[in-house]
Amino acid sequence: MVKRVVLFLAVNFLVVMTISVLLSVLGVRPYLSANGIDYNALLVFCLLWGMGGAFISLALSKVMAKRLMGVRVIDPASTDPTLRSLVRTVERLAEGAGIPTPEVGIYESPEVNAFATGPTKKRSIVAVSTGLLQRMDQPEVEGVLSHEVAHIANGDMVTMTLIQGVVNAFVMFLARVIAFAAVQFFRGRDENEGFSYGIYFLVQFVFEIIFMILGSIVIAWFSRMREFRADAGGAQIGGRQRMIGALEALQRNVQIQDPHPQPAVATLKISNPVGIMRFFATHPPLEERIARLRAAA
Repeated sequence: MVKRVVLFLAVNFLVVMTISVLLSVLGVRPYLSANGIDYNALLVFCLLWGMGGAFISLALSKVMAKRLMGVRVIDPASTDPTLRSLVRTVERLAEGAGIPTPEVGIYESPEVNAFATGPTKKRSIVAVSTGLLQRMDQPEVEGVLSHEVAHIANGDMVTMTLIQGVVNAFVMFLARVIAFAAVQFFRGRDENEGFSYGIYFLVQFVFEIIFMILGSIVIAWFSRMREFRADAGGAQIGGRQRMIGALEALQRNVQIQDPHPQPAVATLKISNPVGIMRFFATHPPLEERIARLRAAA
């Protein structure tokens, strides 16, 4: 637990220091004063923090996933027939998708899950849980792996990073502009009252929370569309019936959860929320994914 906290703090420190240096190098001035907002400086500030933070997270995604999930990279020359077969399957699927073979890893977890991540197609990893290998047969495992390879082939990690960065920048920009306007409005009602930075930052914080919640709905929608696209790609690469069989196996085992979940990698995992939380789900309902694949046959 301590190791994970230290890793989290180290990554955040790296993000803050990197973007602070960039702001200094680019000569971005403070965007706020009692007299008004420098919108050009604010825009650059928000783009650097929004996009910069997202892309630094992408650059570290492979390392973070390995550390947080405890992923062990499988040696292609492993003497374990199950692990060797796993690597050979990913190699074959990657060749069919026209991408370099990603690293293949395994991590200890009872949940039936797999994920792909990494900053580029050449620096990606596909990892599966021990629970998946225990509860799925070979065709089902191949269906899951074809879905993950399709994510890499589609460039989904970069796409989602761009969307996250744009949303971050919009949230920061709009929250600051609206907060300044609100403070100026109430200040104007009392000409003797000076500009209150404390109230400004409080209002900004509230609006950032509101806009981030709304932005999360947009990001989740794009993520769900990404999953449908990866299902279609997986069906092309590994076969439609294998892809359907893999999703049906996930449906049978979706109730099995990791006893020690990691919030930082929650978007890499299958989930089936209900009610209003479905708007924030990064994965579509499994039954809907299965129905779309069958309808496309």
